[in-house]
Amino acid sequence: MTELLSQLLTWLSEFFSSRKGLLPMLAVVLIVLNFILRFLPPNWLNQTDLFLHLGLIIAIFGFMLAWAL
Repeated sequence: MTELLSQLLTWLSEFFSSRKGLLPMLAVVLIVLNFILRFLPPNWLNQTDLFLHLGLIIAIFGFMLAWAL
């Protein structure tokens, strides 16, 4: 199990080292999607701002990961 986790982390590290802006760009897309959803009739996604919160978490993680790599 630890061997699999180690291989996964190695693959993710190599993948994101050459694509440092991918996660922040994905986060911006999620935040813009949340903004667009605000104009639709009220539903669960509008009331919880799910995509806004996910976007912020992904952006922070992406910046921290890009700084570390």
